Amino acid sequence: MAVSEPYAIRCSGLSKHYGAAEALIGLDLTVSTNSIFGLLGPNGAGKSTTMKLLTRQIVPSGGQAWVAGVPITGQTVDVRSRIGYLSEQPAFYSWMNGFEFLSFVGELFGLDAVVRRKRCGELLELVGLDGAAKKKIGAYSHGMRQRLGIAQALMNQPEVLFLDEPVSALDPIGRKEVLEMLAHLKGKSTVFFSSHILTDVDRICDEIVVLHHGRLLVQAPTQALKEQYAQPVITIELESDASLLSDLLSREPYVRHIEIKENQASVLVGDLALAKKHLPMLLAQAQLPLLRYEVTLPTLEDVFVRLIKEEPGETEVRG
Repeated sequence: MAVSEPYAIRCSGLSKHYGAAEALIGLDLTVSTNSIFGLLGPNGAGKSTTMKLLTRQIVPSGGQAWVAGVPITGQTVDVRSRIGYLSEQPAFYSWMNGFEFLSFVGELFGLDAVVRRKRCGELLELVGLDGAAKKKIGAYSHGMRQRLGIAQALMNQPEVLFLDEPVSALDPIGRKEVLEMLAHLKGKSTVFFSSHILTDVDRICDEIVVLHHGRLLVQAPTQALKEQYAQPVITIELESDASLLSDLLSREPYVRHIEIKENQASVLVGDLALAKKHLPMLLAQAQLPLLRYEVTLPTLEDVFVRLIKEEPGETEVRG
């Protein structure tokens, strides 16, 4: 059942420290209900700490947070019955088969035998393991275990699904299938997942947040973030040396940076519409022997690299 409030997750000043080491510092975050949300950051950025705090595996050192409308800092109310969680390295009972393990998880959630059997069948089919339902988990491949982990995280039909690197162990076909499955959950559940595979995040996420050194660098819709932080590049390849392009283009108002390498120039532009209108005419007037002219649009990877290279205090956060 979907939550009625607009935010599935809210954090206000959420922090975690271990002695003098600060793993998460004053996180302010909102995640819209029934959205697909990506959590990004380099190793040590605070992603796993954030996941563990929001799923009540560890206790915050400061601040507050709510998941599915439930305060995670409360002493009496437990949010875990309303969420699903898959860790980066899930553990299983290798002597069980896939069906037995899911049935066991369903029993922990208090589902009766009839409901458990039906739910196990649905989930095994959903993650593509229906043909391996009676196979011992000890004989599962790494990718099969990851699929089983996603199935157990969905057992209780969670309002919020937390996934820590859910596709890292899968081959390209498996990744595509899992991403399509997560996309189909949109409107039924909020999906909050971390990943190092930025193309996957770019493909399905409505919104992302980037953490670095335990601090939030930016939170924004994926497309808006690309438009704000990543600038398109125009590649120009000539038959002759491209150094002439530096003088030709450096005074153009839409040109931000030019990189010349032999007969090729990479031109970073600030106003793509203006560049597309004026640059071809400029090249034609100069009568340069053109071999290639290509516009490369920004990717989420471009944004991520730029944000991480910037000093944290210099990044403007926009929703």
